[in-house]
Amino acid sequence: MKHQIFIIIIILQFSILTLSQTTPSGPTNITQILEKAGQFTTLIRLMKVSQVSDQINTQLNNSNQGMTVFAPTDNAFSSLKSGTINSLSAQQEVQLVQFHVLPNFISMSQFQTISNPLRTQAGDATPGDFPLNVTTSGNQVNVSTGVDDATVSNTIYTDGQLAVYQVDKVLQPMSIFAAPSPAVAPTPATLKPKSKSPAGLSPTSGNDDSPADNSGVEKIAMHGTTVLVFGISLFVLL
Repeated sequence: MKHQIFIIIIILQFSILTLSQTTPSGPTNITQILEKAGQFTTLIRLMKVSQVSDQINTQLNNSNQGMTVFAPTDNAFSSLKSGTINSLSAQQEVQLVQFHVLPNFISMSQFQTISNPLRTQAGDATPGDFPLNVTTSGNQVNVSTGVDDATVSNTIYTDGQLAVYQVDKVLQPMSIFAAPSPAVAPTPATLKPKSKSPAGLSPTSGNDDSPADNSGVEKIAMHGTTVLVFGISLFVLL
């Protein structure tokens, strides 16, 4: 009887061990990966507030495309100018987090031959928007945004579908952090010079309604009248 009980216990233990090896560990969760790695408190908070973490988890667990995440440390966020994150709008916070996420899996070796610019979850990669360029020097991978340059300092997680790389700076997209172009000074209005009248003449308008000078005519008329009166007086005397 004791021998049978011992065999049953062995069978149960073997079954439990087999089940534990075949049961999946659960769906991929980006925030759990970052929490386990430590020193990513700010990034985790931004991912949750912007709901980008939910987007990443949904895509990872419902497609085979894979994803790549550049994860700035808390020290990287601390190196930003004071108040930088708080000054962002809700939409800009979402874009900032999405700018750190690539919509496909990229291994460290693939960075050697990848084509720039990389497309991120933030949107268009054209200059002036969300360009992200990667350069390599030996085993070192550098990431440039057009505003700042970061270095991949560590591989936090990789499973062939999700790759999470630690970067030493926050990746700042140009559409949010680029300095605005200097304003162009307005062109002064061209003033037409006032026309000058010929020397010795007073300026006149096109429609001259001023009275004519008749003083000469009046003098002639007065002279003629005087001559006529003198002639009449002489005739009477004669």
